[in-house]
Amino acid sequence: MQKFVYYAPTEIVFGPGTELRAAELVKKYGGSRVLVIYGGHSAKKSGLIDRVIGNLKENGLEALAMGGVVPNPLVSTAKEMVKAGLEFGADFILGVGGGSVMDTSKGVAHAIASPEHDIWDFWTGTKVTKSLPVGAILTISAAGSETSNSAVLTNDLQTPPTKRGINTDFNRCKFAIMNPELTMTLPKFQIGAGAADIFMHTSERYFAAILGNHLTDEIAEGLFRDIIFYGPHGVQDPTDYEAMSEIMWCGSVSHVGLTGIGSKGDTPRDGDWACHQLGMAISALYDSTHGATLTAVWAAWSRYVKDANVARFAQFARKVYGVAEPDDEKAAEEGILLTNAFFRSLGMPLSLTELLGHEPTDAEIEAIATECTYGKKRTIGSFKSLAYDDIVAIYKACR
Repeated sequence: MQKFVYYAPTEIVFGPGTELRAAELVKKYGGSRVLVIYGGHSAKKSGLIDRVIGNLKENGLEALAMGGVVPNPLVSTAKEMVKAGLEFGADFILGVGGGSVMDTSKGVAHAIASPEHDIWDFWTGTKVTKSLPVGAILTISAAGSETSNSAVLTNDLQTPPTKRGINTDFNRCKFAIMNPELTMTLPKFQIGAGAADIFMHTSERYFAAILGNHLTDEIAEGLFRDIIFYGPHGVQDPTDYEAMSEIMWCGSVSHVGLTGIGSKGDTPRDGDWACHQLGMAISALYDSTHGATLTAVWAAWSRYVKDANVARFAQFARKVYGVAEPDDEKAAEEGILLTNAFFRSLGMPLSLTELLGHEPTDAEIEAIATECTYGKKRTIGSFKSLAYDDIVAIYKACR
């Protein structure tokens, strides 16, 4: 094992009916006036929001519910919630939904705690120094935001819009309530996109520049195998509790850092994260589903960078898929093909043309690459560092 610091303070409450423990947990972490943030109509229509609000109020807590968070969550929506939260006097944020809701909740918590700052300041260099406590009731297994120190927002108030992420321990949820039954009414595409995102959170950490962390590898390879098996089962039958519970727990473990322990070294992040940057740039400009952007670029990225350590890709193929090919180059390619087959079994796109519904022009690809590099001002990746021209080449290869 290489050197590491590991911190994962979120309390997990897992199983059927656990959403009715919301008030108990909010009180445990000091909340009395709760801003409940959620997404679209489904959480309201299903009765979940009313159950949660009822549980809070029956236990002596004040609550204000605000919906409207969309996939690729928007700064404009978060600002409205900050204003309402300040007027309400919120001292606790409870997110009910998936990663977009959790990321919005984290940003709102930071901005309410520091009202002298605009929320976007924290995504453009202002350090988060305090925040309100945040809790999560998970309804979508995907982003792992309920256990991670990260949060992503899209600034739709500028042209063109831009999507950014921040990492801070102030992003850590105090608790995460995880009832797999709450995910059983999701559209199959959303379940598939979530499973793809879960796979990719592990992939980003597995294909790291710093290796030699053997137990970490075993955890990562086991998670790969689990999501590869149960992901398609969940897509095929969303009422399968075993499948949906495995997907949900994989989502949290994939982003709590366990699959990347020892790969960080002195760098700010554990792993590579190039595919996430490639995908975020696409969703910033086209509002594409996050998990689908990742499956569209993964194979092209893999083939572009694998020569940096082809043995790592061969190990992935052998340990995850049981590939018996002794030649590393051939084994690596077989692993890439099998991963594409997994993505296809989830109903995910394998190219930019399939993702966007049209073949992107060179000008479109250059615009995405410009967004990805923050105006040609940065490189991405650590497995292999990628500059603007590399990124253009990858986007063209997956066109």
